[in-house]
Amino acid sequence: MIKQLTSPFRYKKIEINKDETQKKKKAKNSAATLKRVWNYLAEKRLHLLAVIAMVVISTALGLLGPYLIGRAIDEYIVTRDNTGILTLLVFLLFVFIFNSLSVFLQNYWMIGIAQSTVNKMRTQLFQHLHKLPISFFDKRQHGELMSRMTNDIENVSSTLNSSFIQIFSSALTLVGTVTVMLMLSPLLTLVTMIVIPLMVFGMKWITSRTSRLYKVQQQNIGNLNGFIQETISGQKIIKAYSQEEKVIAEFLEKADNLKRSGFWAQTISGFIPKLMNVLNNLNFTIIAAIGGIFALNGMITIGVIIIFTEYARQFTRPLNDLANQFNTLLSAVAGAERVFEVLDEKEERTDEMDAITLTDVKGNVEFRNVAFSYEDEGDTVRNLSFKANQGEMIALVGPTGAGKSTVINLLSRFYDPDSGEILIDGYDNKKITRESLRMSMAFVLQDSYLFKGTIRENIRYGRLDATDEEIEEAAKKANAHSFIEKLPLKYDTVLEQDGSGISHGQKQLLSIARAILADPKILILDEATSSIDTITELAIQEALDQLMEGRTSFVIAHRLNTIQKADQILVLKDGEIIERGTHQSLMDDKGFYYKLYNH
Repeated sequence: MIKQLTSPFRYKKIEINKDETQKKKKAKNSAATLKRVWNYLAEKRLHLLAVIAMVVISTALGLLGPYLIGRAIDEYIVTRDNTGILTLLVFLLFVFIFNSLSVFLQNYWMIGIAQSTVNKMRTQLFQHLHKLPISFFDKRQHGELMSRMTNDIENVSSTLNSSFIQIFSSALTLVGTVTVMLMLSPLLTLVTMIVIPLMVFGMKWITSRTSRLYKVQQQNIGNLNGFIQETISGQKIIKAYSQEEKVIAEFLEKADNLKRSGFWAQTISGFIPKLMNVLNNLNFTIIAAIGGIFALNGMITIGVIIIFTEYARQFTRPLNDLANQFNTLLSAVAGAERVFEVLDEKEERTDEMDAITLTDVKGNVEFRNVAFSYEDEGDTVRNLSFKANQGEMIALVGPTGAGKSTVINLLSRFYDPDSGEILIDGYDNKKITRESLRMSMAFVLQDSYLFKGTIRENIRYGRLDATDEEIEEAAKKANAHSFIEKLPLKYDTVLEQDGSGISHGQKQLLSIARAILADPKILILDEATSSIDTITELAIQEALDQLMEGRTSFVIAHRLNTIQKADQILVLKDGEIIERGTHQSLMDDKGFYYKLYNH
């Protein structure tokens, strides 16, 4: 099983400016995003139909109430029919009860649909992240990706919980209200429609601005989350270099960007209910005035005026709700677009149809004229050719940026070479399934990563079917057993994320135990003894000697005294092998390696 491998992280800062935002706005398609979200919802068709049925019933009952009250005024109150009023009140009671029941059911069922939908989106996103190539993560801040997993999906969740029902209910209410109003008085209905052009113009003006602002707001949230995650992870470096003021200043700048984008998005969208209230009051005044004139002239009854005033309020309320939900919908669409952007990223290339599964791996490795470059960069490595026979120790040395880590990335197929071949036991690694290739490898890195969980679980990560006895045996071979036994809960001691609570050297020993348990045929060591005190280094080196025995090992080293026993030392500079040989032969040549060693 593969353990983690460091790679050159290339974070790209995202600067939000007006031109950039306009480009992003043009590149995105809100209609397509809504369609994709609907495809998720469509999987719950029967449940949706039940919700829609409840929405229809509640809307119809909501329209029935004001109509019955108006009729009661004309037919019972004016005529002083007490029996009729009592009968109507009982009927209205049942209308309101059934209306409340239908509202409860539609909300209850819709919440279930929304949570199921969002859970599927979140699961797909998490699964997809594990299918993406390392190059994807090299270009993005981890905190920004976390923001898409949490904030953006939660945005979609909250909108589905409420907006779907609200939008459908408001649309039905509008249609039903206009229909009944036309049946009662076409002329008064026409009067009621006077404010519609003002509503449409005002909503269009507002939403045209909030659409862009919500997108910028979501981007700023992602940037801020990424920065926070980065600074929390790098607290030791920040404090060591006394850069607290610098990162606080950067945080304040990013927080200010979020504050400003959030302020304007919320402020402008907040104009909608205010505008609707003003127009609603204006509409009420117009209906009361003109309706009164009509009543005095015998054109309509008092009950009809009451019905119209209530329906006018119901008419503007759905418009208000639609406008508010539209803004919420814009925010959710912006979040959904960011989620779908990741889901649309190309997965790591699938294995070839004729790819073989490595079995009985020996550990013979050969690079033949391999060349490779990262995106938008010149050649990182070129003309790489060397052989590593079974059980040999190959050391990779050279200055920073020489291509040492790239060799490991290519060997493990985190990246594929632009040209040339990499052979494992005579097979081109492109013709080998990635799982079997990486199952044959183990990694011990300079900064070993431990997961939140017990020590036993972290060691077992090397081979999930290992028994407790095998785990303890691996720990003994890694010189980790003695310090584990001194812990309060021994192997059941719970480590926090990244192994906080134990020393750096102890984390390295656990990583070595994990690699020993995996029993790889090819071993990758990346400065596994750096930043370790002398006594701990001796324990780690002894454990590494145990681990490397009988295995083909690739060792990236800056401390050249640790690789004097290497069977072959490859000296890289500017992406090419400029020297090769044993420690003694390279020292005798007095070339570049000689200068590095004596530097």
